[in-house]
Amino acid sequence: MSLTENTIKDLNKTLKDKTPLEIVQWAVSNAKNPVVTTNFRPYEAAILNVCAKGLSDMPVIWCDSGYNTPNTYRHAEEVIELLSLNVQLYVPKQTTAHRDVVMGIPDIDDPQHKVFTEQVKLEPFRRAMNDFKPDVWFTNLRKGQTALRDSLDILSMGKDGVLKVSPFYYYSDAELDVYLEENKLPNEFKYFDPTKVLENRECGLHTS
Repeated sequence: MSLTENTIKDLNKTLKDKTPLEIVQWAVSNAKNPVVTTNFRPYEAAILNVCAKGLSDMPVIWCDSGYNTPNTYRHAEEVIELLSLNVQLYVPKQTTAHRDVVMGIPDIDDPQHKVFTEQVKLEPFRRAMNDFKPDVWFTNLRKGQTALRDSLDILSMGKDGVLKVSPFYYYSDAELDVYLEENKLPNEFKYFDPTKVLENRECGLHTS
């Protein structure tokens, strides 16, 4: 979806008063090839719920690093079944067991950390986006998460020309708690991201 900076600015003002579902419905009606990405971290059930309602067979790209907790895998299975998600699974080319022997999980200051992040997160993500070639990408980015995310909005255009749509951008954790409760959706708090040490660190997916 090709939009100018000014058009995006105007649309963001309009969409700020819409519900997350209305935002998704607007984006889907203007998209040729929308996708949503997930890692089944906390509050992901919210974005998956509105995307499934907006387009029932929307591809749900799950880039599984291989380092999720048992709880996260159980949560993923529950949400996939509950929402009848069209999950497209992408995993690293090297198994976790193999990487544990040759590299392990490098500390954030270790030069190998960049290689590790590329292997478990960035390469599978690029492969997925190359396979699906979306024009609209639904994400669960929210204001207040990182400095980069504070500079975005409901709609933002990536350097690759893909329109990022974040329907819950202005929602707080408390508001999302209410949303999940009202929609009878489970949440997940035992999530582990091996590429981040601090919660407010970007993993690289949203910096392009």
